[in-house]
Amino acid sequence: MDMDKSQGKLSSVLILVLVLLFVLAVSACSTAVPVTVKFPDPPGQAAMTVCPQLEKLPDTPALSDISRTVSNNYSTYYQCAVKTDAWIEWYSIQKKIFETSGK
Repeated sequence: MDMDKSQGKLSSVLILVLVLLFVLAVSACSTAVPVTVKFPDPPGQAAMTVCPQLEKLPDTPALSDISRTVSNNYSTYYQCAVKTDAWIEWYSIQKKIFETSGK
């Protein structure tokens, strides 16, 4: 009879330990701290620089001054446009990845 009581106590203790381990394992998997995802940094500092101001004509421009200024302004504009287009493309792709990764 004493043997049955000690086995019954041992069984109860074993079941209690198993239940506690199960509860501990299940509660360890959940987190109360919200996980936040950081948006990626931009690719390099070249994309973060401000486009330069376009040149202005002198007060009394010669035809050569006009031609040179227009040519310089066109090249400056198109360099800035390429950089801006690349930035917009990078941002759009990263935004899609960022929004779909959380789902």
